[in-house]
Order: sequence, then structure tokens, then C-alpha cells
Amino acid sequence: MHGANGLDAVAALAELIPVAHGVDERIDWAEVEAAWGTRFPSDYVRFMEVYGSGVISDGISILHPALRAEGWPYRYDPGLRDETECARETWEMCRDDADFDVDPESIVAWAVTSGADIYCWVTTDADPDRWPVLVIGRHTHPEMQLHPFGMAAFLKGLVSDPAFRKNKISIVLEGEASSFVNWRNR
Repeated sequence: MHGANGLDAVAALAELIPVAHGVDERIDWAEVEAAWGTRFPSDYVRFMEVYGSGVISDGISILHPALRAEGWPYRYDPGLRDETECARETWEMCRDDADFDVDPESIVAWAVTSGADIYCWVTTDADPDRWPVLVIGRHTHPEMQLHPFGMAAFLKGLVSDPAFRKNKISIVLEGEASSFVNWRNR
């Protein structure tokens, strides 16, 4: 069972990003987690219930956990598996430039930006709510970054704090207010 941590983190995010265009993905988490071989962080689970998969401020695409497989119940495939493979390959090519090391098999992507950044988890902790965020940046400095907090806290920093945002995203988030649009409403 996923903890209340995700409820609090997504509630804090909802104060900054309206949920009006969110859609509950109604994900069968038991099936998804069996397919991935792991549980997902509670803030991601809650995000999928409140917002679903879609785009924040026309720049950050939050990926759906569906896999491409015969008989998979989700028609929409935003490429979580593909982005995870891309992130792992990029880590392998660029890891020597990082001042830390991670096992590429522990990398799971959860978002991409229109500037070609990939936001991931490093899944080495048994508790998914303790997975840090790995930034694999296109034009960030440094290109590889590890942040000791979850997805919702990371997103909150990106949309609300220009000092936090610096060097963590390769695009400019437009406007004063952040927005979210679910893939069904695009």
C-alpha cells in the first residue's frame, strides 16, 4: 500500500498547478507494478490519480507507466519504457562526467522535457518513496544530477523557484502560472 507521503506532496503541488485539466488514469497498480517488477512512489501514484499523464506548462511531459505489450489495457503509450531505455543508454555514454555512480538498471524515467531532459528515479532503495530524482540533462550543468527528494517535490521546485530551476531544466517555463493538460485534453 502506498503511503500518505504522496497525498501531501501532490496536494502541495496542486497549490501551484491547477488540477482542472487532470484526469484520473484509473491505473491497475497491481498489474503495472507486476509488469515493472517494482512498486512506484506514492507521489507518482497520487499524481496519476489527480493529474494523470500529460504536460506541465507546455514543457514537462509526465509519462504514463503503461508498457507496450500484447493485450495491455492502455491504448495510450507515451514511451515510459522507451524513455527509460534512452536514459539508461545516455547514462552509460556520459557517466564518466558525473561525480556519482548509479547502476543503469536502477534508472526508471518518469518525465521528459521539450528540451530533451529526462527526469528519472534511481530505484535502489527498497522504499520507492525514498528514490532520488536523477536529471539527465541536455543543456543543464552538470548534465547528470542526483536530487534527494521525490518527483512531486522536484516538480514543485521547478515550477515555483527560479533559483531551484536553474541548471535543472533545458527550457524556459513560460508565464507566471503553471498549467497542466492531460493527454486526453490536448
